[in-house]
Amino acid sequence: MASHPIVELTSPSSWAMVEDKFSPYAKDLLAKLVKFQTEEVTPALRVAYASLPDDHEKRWKTIIPIIADLKAKARKLGLWNLFLSKRHYPKYGTDLTNLEYALMAEVMGRGGQFGSEVHNCSAPDTGNMEVLARYASPEQQEKWLVPLLNGEIRSAFAMTERFVASSDATNIRTSIRQEGNEIVINGHKWWISGAGDPRCAVHLVLGKSDPNNKDRYNQQSIVIVPANAPGVKVIRPMKVFGYDDAPEGHCEIIYDNVRVPVSNLVLGWGKGFEIIQGRLGPGRIHHCMRSIGCAQYALDLLLARVTDPGRKTFGKYLYEHGTVIADIARSRAEIEGARLLVLSAASQIDKFQAKGALKEIGIAKFVVPSMALQVVDRAIQSFGAEGVSQDTPLAHMWAGLRTLRLADGPDAVHIQQIGQRELKRAPAVVKRLAEIQKKEKDLFAKYNVKAHL
Repeated sequence: MASHPIVELTSPSSWAMVEDKFSPYAKDLLAKLVKFQTEEVTPALRVAYASLPDDHEKRWKTIIPIIADLKAKARKLGLWNLFLSKRHYPKYGTDLTNLEYALMAEVMGRGGQFGSEVHNCSAPDTGNMEVLARYASPEQQEKWLVPLLNGEIRSAFAMTERFVASSDATNIRTSIRQEGNEIVINGHKWWISGAGDPRCAVHLVLGKSDPNNKDRYNQQSIVIVPANAPGVKVIRPMKVFGYDDAPEGHCEIIYDNVRVPVSNLVLGWGKGFEIIQGRLGPGRIHHCMRSIGCAQYALDLLLARVTDPGRKTFGKYLYEHGTVIADIARSRAEIEGARLLVLSAASQIDKFQAKGALKEIGIAKFVVPSMALQVVDRAIQSFGAEGVSQDTPLAHMWAGLRTLRLADGPDAVHIQQIGQRELKRAPAVVKRLAEIQKKEKDLFAKYNVKAHL
């Protein structure tokens, strides 16, 4: 097997499985990415977090210098906007397949909040750029997509609402209506990722424009709202187990009689549900890809901890106690299995687009975050009290992964969808089993053998 830097961060078996599916361009890019993440990004992470002021107000106005420097370096190296595949977005995409990007996202996922941002590959911007690349008018693309692709601005996606079960997007209550040449927006959103960032210049807002439409999937529309539009009120950052993810954050927002031109409507009236499904096209498993990298990094930290001679207890290395070795083995096996799910889903998306990969996407969505949580939890246990403190990245990783089981669609929804999909196979399965039993019966008679059951 040809050697490659990815082997150092993942495993030889994973790379062996996909190596022949990587173009020379993708291999070169992956090698550059691994080198950049290892030598530049990972050593900068603690510096980046330490650069955030403790003062509440200042935290949300800070552009971290070391992250800005890394962005400039990444762009110069061509490690920029890697998520946008030309197969799906010919005008703006890169020459990467989703399968190729999957391993790259895994590498970036080791860097947590900033690991993807330095490559302009972090949510919610990635999903918003996909929306604008796929559905926006040329004028909208020129005004908002191009600056996002250049990393000049950031964005927010405003869907989830307070006091509403937002896992069902048809429950959204935010009002979007036309008055003359303007669209008026009124609503109460929360957990809006990216809205706290001082560079956030635009919100994509989902609301109800036709609540009386008999088709509940044609009631919603999406509107482009400048972040500084009168009536856009960022109320507060939401905290995740005490973490606020400044300066990006997840904010509560009230849209109070916000007015924008009708030209800010995306695609057309009643197209909101179609757009949010498209927004979750190739990007449906980006979070899963990054979560694999997060789990891999946690396992690396665990290995370093339990083999550290300075951390011996009762005269033994930590790995010589209890179930530590079993935890390592289970973690390795679970990461390998989850990675195969993600790679399979990415490959299916490349072949059949997202609609042809719904099963693989759905399984990955509820399996991968839970797997990564388990691995991180084992790593936390090996660190003791330090593992739940701010002195390791593990607690922050755990908080993010636990949120992901809700943020990218609740586990229960994905499990329900996969279960229902499987049940559709039941009639064919029953028919096939009946045919087997009939042939079985004939064979018993032919060979004059009595069944023992």
